[in-house]
Parts: sequence; C-alpha cells; structure tokens
Amino acid sequence: MTDPVRSCILTRDRASPDALVRLALAPDGAVLPDVRGKAPGRGAWIGVTRAELEQAIAKGRLRGALSRAFRTGELTIAEDLPARIAAALERSALDRLGLEARAGNLATGSDRIEQAARGGKLHALYHAADAGEDGARKLAQAWRVGSDREGSDLRGLALPVPRTILGLALGRENVVHVGVIDRSAATRTGEALARWLRFIGPELTSAPCAPAAQGASAPGFDRPASTIPGAATTDEDIE
Repeated sequence: MTDPVRSCILTRDRASPDALVRLALAPDGAVLPDVRGKAPGRGAWIGVTRAELEQAIAKGRLRGALSRAFRTGELTIAEDLPARIAAALERSALDRLGLEARAGNLATGSDRIEQAARGGKLHALYHAADAGEDGARKLAQAWRVGSDREGSDLRGLALPVPRTILGLALGRENVVHVGVIDRSAATRTGEALARWLRFIGPELTSAPCAPAAQGASAPGFDRPASTIPGAATTDEDIE
C-alpha cells in the first residue's frame, strides 16, 4: 500500500504528509501549526521554507491560499506563525531523537560512536552546532572505514542546536556527537530532522562539518519532497 500525498497550498507541489507542515484552523479562526498532524478539524498543508512563508504572509498569498482551502475569509494569521512552526518542528525532531535514545538506538560519546562506526554499525551521525571540527572529522573517517567507503564524502551532519539543548533532548549531559546504530531509527530520525532543517533553510543551519546532506544516511535531506518514491497520486490539500 502506497502512502498518501498532499499538495502544498502555496506551490501545488505534492509530497508525503510527513514531509509537509499541516496548518489547522481553530474554532476562533486562528491559523495554528499542527506539525504532528493530529489536531481536529480542517487543515491545509504547506511545503515551503520559513523565508518563503514569511514572504507569502507579507504579500497576502498565504491568506488567499488559506481562504480558498478553508472556504472562509474569517481567519487570523499571527505574525509569528513562521517562528511557531520552526519551534514546533525543532521540538518534534528533538523529541524523535529522545525517543530513539530511550529505545537504545543511539550511541553518544566519541569512543562509543567510533567503535560502532568501525564495526559497520553506524547508520547516521549528527553533531551539536558547537562540536569541534577535529572530533567530527575523526568520527567521519571511522564511519567511512567501517562502511567500506574510504575516499567518499560520507560525514556527519551538524544540527542547529548546541550541546546543551541536544543533551536535554536525549536526557543526558553534554552531548556533542550522536550516532544512530539502528537502520530503521536512522530513517525515522532522518525524516524528522529533514523536515525541520528544510523549513528553517540553510542560512539558519550551523554546520561546521556538513552544510547539507550526509548522503544516503540521511533520508530525505537532498531530494525534493515531491519526488518521494512510492507516493500515491491522490491530490489532497485539505483534511
């Protein structure tokens, strides 16, 4: 069974709901972010960056698109909607990392990650924004050796949060590097992080070791949301 797709109300590009952001219409007419897609009532989907959304709000394009989607002009768009979406996506992505940590699917600490990497058990690698380049480079080299990809550009991805925030998400202190040691967990974390980083845009992503994707280890980072394989051809903007 193929996954459903939704259309971005601003670009008309289609993608899996997991790659988009749902906006919900509250009973009082307020437009609210619903990044987990669980709020009751009508919803509309967007798949643009924060900068593009801010421009759409300033030019009235978002209001027009939402009025058509919700079939009402009685709606309120808060000026800080883009910031609310960014915060919600960050919280969702870090919550995913926390869940995987509690399930035992993550490794922290340079020694443990390096051991997993050299043993071929590392499936994704992330770093705090304030991680040192030398440490990140050492782990990337171990990963390339363990996965028999020496000479490639396989490396970790720096997240736009410092070690203190990353540690809080994982329930540990001073987390600088995170290795994902379960293949399915790597897919789940990659998708959650991809949606967040795609929205905030590269200008807000601090990346001392990898400015964009980490190759095949980060599902969805370097492909358009509308080209996700296996998506059905239904075209729904509202739900």
